[in-house]
Amino acid sequence: MVAETTPTILIVPGLRGHVADHWQTLLAADLPKSVTVPRMENNHSCADWVAALDRTIAAIEGPIVIVAHSAGVMMVAHWAAKHRRPIEGALLAAPPDLELPPPEGYPSLAQLRANGWLPIPSQPLPFTSIVAASTNDPLARFTRALQMARAWRSRVVRIGNVGHLNPASGFGRWPRAHEFIRELSRPRQAVAS
Repeated sequence: MVAETTPTILIVPGLRGHVADHWQTLLAADLPKSVTVPRMENNHSCADWVAALDRTIAAIEGPIVIVAHSAGVMMVAHWAAKHRRPIEGALLAAPPDLELPPPEGYPSLAQLRANGWLPIPSQPLPFTSIVAASTNDPLARFTRALQMARAWRSRVVRIGNVGHLNPASGFGRWPRAHEFIRELSRPRQAVAS
């Protein structure tokens, strides 16, 4: 007997606290099979976040599609540089350029460096990925997002003038996330015993 295996959608949020009307929160509520990496409020340690991501991935059975936003994209890049677990694909939305001084309200460049976020990993990701990049993101110029995507061997999608793709930029629901998830969720056939 053959059964289709639907991937679990793994939501990887950024460093900021939980926001009820963030597109990732709304997306997780819409999906029948999703898991979110637990938030660690006020913890800016890259190693701690990567360990939390690895524990979450290890607890999931079956195929996984990652949906990361902002610093969550960097967590995925740092995780992929150290771990090799099978991932179907990853949607990497609004990657920040952590090598530039961030706007007020974000961890400083010195804090990011001290907490292990720099340098930004630049080796190819070992899974299919899509970088969804804004053309007016205050945390990364489009050309910089393009450079990161090329280094990771990700397909780039220019998503327009959407700021940092967060509630402050006018985004609650982001319907295109579903399109990208469908693209990354290639049906797999598993043989049932």
